[in-house]
Amino acid sequence: MKPMGWLVLAVAAAVGAEPARAQPLPIFDAHIHYSQPDWDQLGPERVLAILKDANVRRALVSSTPDDGTLKLHEKAPTMIVPFLRPYRTQGDMASWPRDLGVAAYVEERLKRGIYKGIGEFHLGTADVEAPVVTRFAELAVQHGLFFEVHVDDVTVERLLTRYPRVRIIWAHAGMSASAATVGRLVDRFPNLWVELSLRSDVAPGGSLDGEWRALFLRHPDRFLVGTDTWVTSRWPSLPDGMREIQRWLAQLPRDVAEQIAHRNGERLFPAPSP
Repeated sequence: MKPMGWLVLAVAAAVGAEPARAQPLPIFDAHIHYSQPDWDQLGPERVLAILKDANVRRALVSSTPDDGTLKLHEKAPTMIVPFLRPYRTQGDMASWPRDLGVAAYVEERLKRGIYKGIGEFHLGTADVEAPVVTRFAELAVQHGLFFEVHVDDVTVERLLTRYPRVRIIWAHAGMSASAATVGRLVDRFPNLWVELSLRSDVAPGGSLDGEWRALFLRHPDRFLVGTDTWVTSRWPSLPDGMREIQRWLAQLPRDVAEQIAHRNGERLFPAPSP
């Protein structure tokens, strides 16, 4: 066959071939827990290996009790961004906003000087001005800490209005808030960042939703990805879940995808010197 024939075949083969898969992006996972049921089954080394397998370079971690976060931070201080969860046990989840013992616990733990935020915590609208919430807001301003909050859109708006100097990471984008609602709040409050774990509506069936895509393009600096290891059974499946996130990130312009995947987290929480 003449050389030109080989060239035609090569071009035809290239046109028919599937495009090469892009390399996965580094990930800043903004929603990890390593609570007592987890460490009873999975040692810190195993957990850190799972994160690395999922291309997670750094992770925001809070735990019930806080000892789990300390276990991971001790092993990987440049990788783990420690947040202080106000739950000494799961029993604190409902009562903490008015339990002064929780406030004392958090103030004592903060003396370690390693924490970057308070949370993740759950809160109802009626407790936005509860005494422990108010004290946490004072501590956040005093120490330059973030809140990570698991609340609905009404409650996060009340928090942002009541405590305008507190920077807030909104876990799960409120679980069910629409892209339009999230966009309205991000437009209004410059101290709000949105974490996207468990939001299957962002990319149903793997295809990025148009409303969410438009919002990411409008505010690429205000979103973070996460997986949320809220029960131990989520740890083995974390790499698969992260591959789903990588799939919809690949449908965004590269610079936008990089911001959401890791650059926003790195900007908010610069890595400490090794």
